[in-house]
Amino acid sequence: MTRSYLFTSESVTEGHPDKICDQISDTILDALLTQDPSSRVAAEVVVNTGLVLITGEISTKAQVNYVQLARNKIAEIGYTDASNGFSANSCAVLVALDEQSPDIAQGVNLAQEVRESHSDDELDAIGAGDQGIMFGFACNETPELMPMPISIAHRLARRLALVRKSGELPFLGPDGKTQVTIAYEDDKPVGIDTILISTQHKESIDNITDNNKIQAILREAIRETVINPVFAELPLKPTANTRFLLNPTGKFVIGGPQGDSGLTGRKIIIDTYGGYSRHGGGAFSGKDPTKVDRSASYACRYVAKNIVAAGLATKCEVQVSYAIGVAHPVSIFVETFGTAKVPEEKLLELVKANFDLRPAGIIRHFNLNKLPAERNGRFYQDVAVYGHFGRLDLDLPWERTDKAAILRDSVGQTLAAV
Repeated sequence: MTRSYLFTSESVTEGHPDKICDQISDTILDALLTQDPSSRVAAEVVVNTGLVLITGEISTKAQVNYVQLARNKIAEIGYTDASNGFSANSCAVLVALDEQSPDIAQGVNLAQEVRESHSDDELDAIGAGDQGIMFGFACNETPELMPMPISIAHRLARRLALVRKSGELPFLGPDGKTQVTIAYEDDKPVGIDTILISTQHKESIDNITDNNKIQAILREAIRETVINPVFAELPLKPTANTRFLLNPTGKFVIGGPQGDSGLTGRKIIIDTYGGYSRHGGGAFSGKDPTKVDRSASYACRYVAKNIVAAGLATKCEVQVSYAIGVAHPVSIFVETFGTAKVPEEKLLELVKANFDLRPAGIIRHFNLNKLPAERNGRFYQDVAVYGHFGRLDLDLPWERTDKAAILRDSVGQTLAAV
């Protein structure tokens, strides 16, 4: 019997209040790690009308101007007009930072930065920055091995920002949301049920002030410059039966921090798999890689993606758990939802044999505490919006499938017929 259902995921643009906070937090992290790779960072940001508050715990030898970092990022996002109630040059930026607790640092701090020359014994001595559970996921619904709803929602959100910044649709504001509902049959995506876009816009467009006419202009412009280009490169297309909803409240002029407060770490489902997979509850942004909320989630994605890329399963979810100050995971769990080509016990053996899930091992393998020189001091801030996973626009180490052939070969003759 065919099982039919709808599944929905959302994304937001870089001008959303919560995403402003994530990006400022990770801009701070980038700046600190650039100068001091051993920085311990837990940077939290709050925004509201005319206000930015930077708080949290930071221990570093780096010297940075937190206020200027925040202003530069806000301007880059597009908040440069004080009439919006929030502007890079006019907002107040308050800094209230403490140093990391020595109780947390105990058993976590590295005597020196993680490097290739660390022995296994030294890596064993570098414990997790906290207890907790982390998940990673991959499936074969898209080329980047991500669930289709969140993949398309991110594409639409990125495109919405692109046409605003390029001047193609200069009447758009920085704040926006996208939402995509996919129709599934027997766990396979078969259609686009609904596309929802809410985008901030100016009070008038080309001297037109009638809101009904403005919304009609927006509907046509968004369809032509955002939706059509995104779906032009996707195999699954909208049809005459696909619902298209734009600004369903009827108007979206007041947005960003003037319309709603923002907080770092409040979009964890958007950051990951759009609700398609489980989540351990920990946010990513503003945290240095000794925080396993971040680094282990990246590692779990890497493991799951390589399992799917190897053809060992069409869906894979990996969970790890840690104890603060302890290097090796407390537990590792692999779930393939009945799609595995080999027993899951075998997959677990492969994971343990081929992936180092100790915090320092993850940092070393992905080089998470040293920003790539070609990125010019930008790394974490670029994944703080439009998702940390499945990013075809960025070369992210946890998105590589360099272990897939090793896993496939390790299975041997079992997959000969696959």
